[in-house]
Amino acid sequence: MILVMDTGLNALFAATLLFVGGHFLLSGDPLRSRLVDILGDTLFRGFYSLAMLAAFAAMLAAYGAAPRSPIWSPPPAFNLVPLLIMPVAAILLVSALTTPNPTMVGGEKVLDGRPESAAVGILTVTRHPFLWATTLWAASHLFVRGDAASVILLAGILVLSLGGMVHIDRRREAALGSDWGPVALTTSRLPFQAILQGRCKLDLAGIGWKRLLGGLALYAVLLTAHGWLLGVPLL
Repeated sequence: MILVMDTGLNALFAATLLFVGGHFLLSGDPLRSRLVDILGDTLFRGFYSLAMLAAFAAMLAAYGAAPRSPIWSPPPAFNLVPLLIMPVAAILLVSALTTPNPTMVGGEKVLDGRPESAAVGILTVTRHPFLWATTLWAASHLFVRGDAASVILLAGILVLSLGGMVHIDRRREAALGSDWGPVALTTSRLPFQAILQGRCKLDLAGIGWKRLLGGLALYAVLLTAHGWLLGVPLL
């Protein structure tokens, strides 16, 4: 009822739907194939990036303008949830951005005829470290944000992150054919699943202490700058 009556929340819902739905719509067939045929692959990637950046900016602007209508009051103990989970998310994020990955944009070139090379570093934990970082961020903050605007934003990111893993895997399987088989066999969507099933071994050396320290440093920056960036001091 709140979403229907409040124009600010309606605008946020529409912007979030545009951002989340735009990812699936533009990156999936048949629309993507048609646009690539018209624009070419390079120009399409540029168009896609700009469109999603604009949608992301619109979503953030709508979130900033939306009222903080309370839905529920999180217990104070729930504040520990993001404090405990975000270090893991930060390590996943840093590792994702510094590790060649066939599931990232343009990642098809990573394999280069050697699909077994996918099972290295953080990819032995999950082949979607970036999306798991955003999943953990959104899920952990749902424990502490009880207003409608935050729930809409965080739920949208959660849907995009979890649905994006399945969507990307299907696209890569269709695009790479037999080269995707070894990637799917030696890595897993669910963290640690491939390790527990004996399909690969945890590659701590490949992750490296620099990525671990980098993730913890990022967490420390976010922790100390949270109040300045978002107006919600944590310390």
